[in-house]
Amino acid sequence: MPNSGHLAKTLSQCSRPSTYYGAGITARPLKRLFTTTSRQHNEVTTGPDPLDEYNPATVTSRKGEAILMKTATKPIGSRRRRAALASSQNIPFEQLPYQCFQEARKVLLDDREEKIRQIEVMRQRIARLREQDATIVGGDLAKQKRLRSMHNHLEELKIFADINDPLIKKRFEDGDGDMNRPIYRHLANKKWREYQRPLMEQRIMQMSVVPDVLQSLDLKADVRLGFQRKSIQPGDFVGSRISQFTPRLRVQVFDKGKRLVTVVVIDSDVPDLNKDSFGYRCHLLAANIPISPTTTVIPLSRLSADSQLIFPWLPPVVQKGSPYHRLSTFVLQQPEGSHIDISKLRDRYAREGFKLRSLLDVASLKPIGAHLFRSVWDEGTAEIMRKFGIEGADVEFRRKRVESLVKKQLPLKKKENRPGLPSKRL
Repeated sequence: MPNSGHLAKTLSQCSRPSTYYGAGITARPLKRLFTTTSRQHNEVTTGPDPLDEYNPATVTSRKGEAILMKTATKPIGSRRRRAALASSQNIPFEQLPYQCFQEARKVLLDDREEKIRQIEVMRQRIARLREQDATIVGGDLAKQKRLRSMHNHLEELKIFADINDPLIKKRFEDGDGDMNRPIYRHLANKKWREYQRPLMEQRIMQMSVVPDVLQSLDLKADVRLGFQRKSIQPGDFVGSRISQFTPRLRVQVFDKGKRLVTVVVIDSDVPDLNKDSFGYRCHLLAANIPISPTTTVIPLSRLSADSQLIFPWLPPVVQKGSPYHRLSTFVLQQPEGSHIDISKLRDRYAREGFKLRSLLDVASLKPIGAHLFRSVWDEGTAEIMRKFGIEGADVEFRRKRVESLVKKQLPLKKKENRPGLPSKRL
């Protein structure tokens, strides 16, 4: 073959090392380099601080709000207000350089001064009425009724004096309002009645807490319930491992003054096999608990056993096969100046078969707030029942088969042909 020598020469050249140093040809030794630095995908990197990227006072995107909420930082005020602050200079709110805004503030200040003069006049009238003899104004009942009406009008004037102040609204949206002032109680009550109160009423009526437990209920206080760090929305299902702990309760009232309340937690879906129906069980009963517009947290786990706690917290459990149980929490206001003797209530009532209507009549209590959550059988219920010594973990409920009211009909017999007669006519 004429090209065999050329092909061999080409293969020999390809097999030589390709590194040239000067005029000669040498083989380049292979070396493996080692570094003490880690690779990029093995490096541990820390992301930027969300507070550096998203300011709680100026964040406007839903993504930024969600990131801040995950870090337990709540955005300040409304989104509209944060957008306005992000697009403006750091000028105090009351010094914004807008002529129309400043003129409107002058009108509001003049109106506030007029309301303050009316407040002073009303206070003087109340003082004069207190000094007058009851026989002149028509008796004690008429005098007290008139004083009560004048006090209500005085509270309305206090609200009207500050209702149009933009700084008041700003502090309320920032969560810096003082609940000792009537204006902040009015704004908080208005906000609660817009969403939380209708939501709670809807849950209570939908799940038939009224009239199963109470005949009627007029909500006047905002009740929030939670277990440890988990907040419970009205009607939520709560697992047995979470509800084994004593709940935390917050009650916000919107009228001034201190008062004593009674807290009751009732399970209204306890199976009663003897009556083939459902009964009641009291999971917590405590009385003589002081609350006010500024004292809202009720420490149920730290109540006094001598003067407040009647029945301590009993974890709600649902036996297997039973439908979900409704756990209703009621806040009952005690009469003014009354103190309940808890020893008498211990002797009178028991956990099983507890009737809330009877307690209202005996102690003259008035329901002002409520909350509701539900419980079902789950994988931790049997463990919780053994832990707290509750019987019935090995019991399973099944629906009873209902027999049909229509009598069973026997199958029709086939007609037999008589012998000697043809089956068909020919």
